[in-house]
Amino acid sequence: MTQKRCSGRIPSSKEFRISDPRTNERIRVPEVRLVGPAGEQIGVVAIQVALRLAQEADLDLVEVAPNSKPPVVKIMDYGKFKYEAAQKAKEARRNQANTILKEVRFRLKIEAHDYTTKLKRAEGFLKAGDKVKAMILFRGREQSRPEQGVRLLRKFAEDVAELGVVESNPTIDGRNMVMVVAPLKNKSEAKAEQNAVRAANKQAARDSKSDEPEAADAE
Repeated sequence: MTQKRCSGRIPSSKEFRISDPRTNERIRVPEVRLVGPAGEQIGVVAIQVALRLAQEADLDLVEVAPNSKPPVVKIMDYGKFKYEAAQKAKEARRNQANTILKEVRFRLKIEAHDYTTKLKRAEGFLKAGDKVKAMILFRGREQSRPEQGVRLLRKFAEDVAELGVVESNPTIDGRNMVMVVAPLKNKSEAKAEQNAVRAANKQAARDSKSDEPEAADAE
């Protein structure tokens, strides 16, 4: 069995935490709704029957919905389940930590070529999996025309829609107006895509070189 059985003693903190689901003999209810290891619905059975089926499968009985009436339990490899959950949480934390908030600043009366330059910069940030903080810097009386700033930021959001989605709508921050756009792909996805493109380019270059002698012979 992957999960140690309890025998009346109080388990140590290394065996389980309060936040962990109840498993095996820690499930102290008369009957449960049982789900099999492949996700099949077995139905409502006595807890002794559920424990026996889990033991026969050399797996654990895990309470997955304690507030249901009766509680729902599933036969599974609890050690594997905890490991996979920890890996997913670790990946989520890494993606969150690696996401950087990049800043792109605009003037309300920005020139077309300036806008294009800043747009391309923002697209590069989003492709890399980073968030973009689009900021409009108001000068003097421009502060009395916030609707123009909203229009500019909405245009920006539309122009990057294939790469990002608006996470926070335009808001006034002192003399500025800001909007945050989040990437559609996280850091790990963006990196994997970039690696795939590099690999494809390298393969194309190798294929091109391998074709050169044949072209020379044909001449």
